[in-house]
Amino acid sequence: MTYNPYAEHPGYAAPPHPQKTTILVLGILSLVCCGFLGIPAIVMGRRALREIDAGRYAMTDRGVVQAGFICGIIGTAITAAVVVFYAFAAFIAVASGS
Repeated sequence: MTYNPYAEHPGYAAPPHPQKTTILVLGILSLVCCGFLGIPAIVMGRRALREIDAGRYAMTDRGVVQAGFICGIIGTAITAAVVVFYAFAAFIAVASGS
C-alpha cells in the first residue's frame, strides 16, 4: 500500500500531472505523422503512470496519460513495421537485380 497524503485531507485535491498534455500530444502525433515521437510518449507515460499510481498526482489524469502512452506504443509499432517492410522490399529488389 502506498502512502497518499491527499487521502488524509479530503478537502485538498491532488495536483494534476504537469506532463499529461505533452504525453497525449506526442502519442497522437506518433499516430498521425511521425511514429518515432511515440518513444518519448512511452518513456514519459510510463514514468507518469508510476507517479500517479504512487499517489503524487490526481488519479483523474491517469486516463489522459494512459491514452498518450498507448498511442505512443501503437504509433511506434506501426512505424517499425513500415521500416521493416521497406527494408525487406529494398533487399528483395537488390537481390533480384532490378
